[in-house]
Amino acid sequence: MPFHHKLMNRRHWLGRAALAAAAASVGTAAFAQAPAYPNKPIKVIVPFAAGGATDVLARVLAEKMAVGLGQPIVIDNKPGAAGIIGTDAVAKAAPDGYTLLLGLSNSMLTNQFLYTKLPYSPERDIAPIYQIAIAPLVLVAHPSVPAATGPELLKYVVANKGKVAYGSYGTGAYPHLAGAYMSLTQNADMSHVAYRGEAPMVQDLLGGQIQIAFASALQAKAHIDAGKLKAIGVSGEHRMGTLPNVPTLAEQGLNDEAYRVAGWLAFGAPAGTPAPILERIAAEVRKATQQPDVAQRIVAMGFDVQNSSPALFAAAIAKERPVWERLIKASGAKLD
Repeated sequence: MPFHHKLMNRRHWLGRAALAAAAASVGTAAFAQAPAYPNKPIKVIVPFAAGGATDVLARVLAEKMAVGLGQPIVIDNKPGAAGIIGTDAVAKAAPDGYTLLLGLSNSMLTNQFLYTKLPYSPERDIAPIYQIAIAPLVLVAHPSVPAATGPELLKYVVANKGKVAYGSYGTGAYPHLAGAYMSLTQNADMSHVAYRGEAPMVQDLLGGQIQIAFASALQAKAHIDAGKLKAIGVSGEHRMGTLPNVPTLAEQGLNDEAYRVAGWLAFGAPAGTPAPILERIAAEVRKATQQPDVAQRIVAMGFDVQNSSPALFAAAIAKERPVWERLIKASGAKLD
């Protein structure tokens, strides 16, 4: 090759190397100049009213997480429409890690099968961050019901076809779905009574207006301890830490998937939020929930503390999704 060609070739490669080095330098400088996350307050939207269990837990976690993140965390309650309004606000927020969701399984998973006009897609619009806790419920009965176990209760509802009423705190909520499943599979023709919240449901159960209901330990434990309600069994895969002597329904032979699933509380973010930010938030949630005072508070609420991550949470959703879809379809529940 002629000398001048060699020279041109050398100059060409030196030029390209210089350009590459310059680009790398600019990229490094840009990265160094980019503000570290987080550099301003973080907003956590709770799609339920202030004072409820989800809101209380959000405030406890926010206080702990703010220390590790080095920024204030502001709780923004946006209640309404079974968690849809608040969750939709997160779905449409900027995916920058400064708007998060602390919601329940209904708004983050099951509402998509229940509502015909959901304004967001949980799977397309919400990125899973961390499954904080599983929220099993306890199946409770009025003391007049002559059953102490799951199998005995099934025999009772069959023997009293059309005479048993079960309560729920909303169409499509787990107490409705599980009750509808029980009625359908036992051909028991039970009546469903939907209440505007769990407290009035439990009050009517205490008064004998309904015979059975799935309720939270938070609402039911004091009445169980006082003998005013009878604990039949617990939903989900594990006993409740706060009701350790009440066996799961699955332990009692009710192995149907309807009785093995349970709702949950979790953190989410707008889809498209960078993975490093999701992992950073997840690490802070894990640190917060593992602090003894926080863990004890979660257990006292009747919840089962989880060790989670974005990947583990996504896997849990994928596993549960078809179960909830089948349950809602079997119940016949559909809302606009």
